[in-house]
Amino acid sequence: MPRPRLYRKIDFNPNVTYFKPRGVSMKDLEVVELTTEEMEAYRLRHINNLDQKEGASAMHTSQSTYQRILYSAYEKIADALVNGKAIKIIKV
Repeated sequence: MPRPRLYRKIDFNPNVTYFKPRGVSMKDLEVVELTTEEMEAYRLRHINNLDQKEGASAMHTSQSTYQRILYSAYEKIADALVNGKAIKIIKV
């Protein structure tokens, strides 16, 4: 049985939850799902300019977990941009 998921503080609730390449029909697109915690880690790092320690503290998680969440967001965003996929922000 897996360990229960710990609470991570997320202060960002996006109004827009879908991004797609312009001029491409949704039926022709693959979708990359980005979680709200990945979006929060990305926002803290690149919008609020927090370092790893500060970002982890803001999300109430360890530095290693914060870094893992952030790199997961990087991979998904890069995949969507490079390969022309849509990005859907989901709540977990």
